[in-house]
Amino acid sequence: MKKQEQWTSKLGFILAAAGSAIGLGAIWKFPYMAGTNGGGIFFVIFLLLTLIVGAPILIAEFIIGRKTQKDAVRAYQTLAPGSKWHWLGIGGVIASFILLSFYGVVGGWILSYLARSFTGSLANADYATLFEEIITDPVEVVISQFVFMLMTIWVVQGGVQKGIERASKYMMPALFILFIVLAVRALTLDGASEGVEFLLKPDFSAITGETILLALGQSFFALSVGISVMVTYASYLSKSENIMKSAFSVVGLNIFISLLAGLVIFPAVFALGYEPGEGPGLVFVVLPAVFNEMAFGGFFLAIFMVLLLFATLTSAFSILEIVVAVLVKGNAGKRGVTAWISGLLIFLAGVPSALSFGVWSNIKIAGKSIFDFADFLTSNIALPMGALFISLFVAYRLPRQLVKEELSKGANGIGVLFNVWYFSIRYIVPVGILFVFLRSLGIL
Repeated sequence: MKKQEQWTSKLGFILAAAGSAIGLGAIWKFPYMAGTNGGGIFFVIFLLLTLIVGAPILIAEFIIGRKTQKDAVRAYQTLAPGSKWHWLGIGGVIASFILLSFYGVVGGWILSYLARSFTGSLANADYATLFEEIITDPVEVVISQFVFMLMTIWVVQGGVQKGIERASKYMMPALFILFIVLAVRALTLDGASEGVEFLLKPDFSAITGETILLALGQSFFALSVGISVMVTYASYLSKSENIMKSAFSVVGLNIFISLLAGLVIFPAVFALGYEPGEGPGLVFVVLPAVFNEMAFGGFFLAIFMVLLLFATLTSAFSILEIVVAVLVKGNAGKRGVTAWISGLLIFLAGVPSALSFGVWSNIKIAGKSIFDFADFLTSNIALPMGALFISLFVAYRLPRQLVKEELSKGANGIGVLFNVWYFSIRYIVPVGILFVFLRSLGIL
């Protein structure tokens, strides 16, 4: 059996992990979730839950992966032999499969817009009608989804170093630079201050149980925690790296990009008289219209779609990687064929989601379209429940000393910080997740 790969550097790991976290969650989903759930108050709750709940779970996943240097299923088997905890990893693989199946559909939408932005056909279009035409065209959505999955498979089959890490090292810095350019442009529009106020000035009277649940789900979705993606990524991490610092680097970058996304979108939306509550179509309907009214709008829209594609791909890499890693079991020789078979199966599983806005729009599951049901199942059930059991596993199944030793590697003393984190992962995180989850079901 060939030796399992590792990241070539700490920076490579952080950029890849941040790329996993900074995808549709930060750029597509965060703005429309904030826009439809009170703006500033949603951002405040999201920020708090990311720091108090999301970050501790991210650290927990890093511990599991780095300690064992194994994939999401074998990691739990190694740390808890003879138990049923490996089902947590299996559940993560299944959730990742479902997640990427509809994630790839949105990736396809982005490719459709990107192609039109380069040809100039987006200029002066009726964007609401265009979006409807794209998502209801069975041929275009399936072909676009297929191309997006091919791009994802191509990178993942290349391996950790030559595929995922190399792509992330180029894509993530480009994403930051392009986003800052767009934010500066949006903030210099007349009337942009109203959008900044919408994002940063919370209205505490708008807090509801659903808002908190959605913010919690957004935190997990944005950080890629709860389905053992980060267990897989951390399994390629050197024993000499500081897990705590790496985790907070990823969290900080994720919050920064979410904030930047808000500062790109909301100032422009308000400055040009649009509504922030468009929902999932905010990026595809309102934003193109906003750019269309700017000087050099076509150029800025093309830039935005490129960076949105970068962010979406880096997340897709990590989701496919968890599936591939479990199947190859550390044998890099099997990676190529496994990546292609897994990716194509996920593509086929995603076709119903791709068609759920058009020819299969009449098919409903629990009152939701196939796409919306897959999103709800992963974001609001699988991720929170997975995060809950990961916190319980690390806090109550693993010996405290083992956990502390793993966190101490590469660090110069973590006494107080460890105690705060350990208290959080044992009490605050599981109680918080359960409370929000039960509240959303109307039980509390």
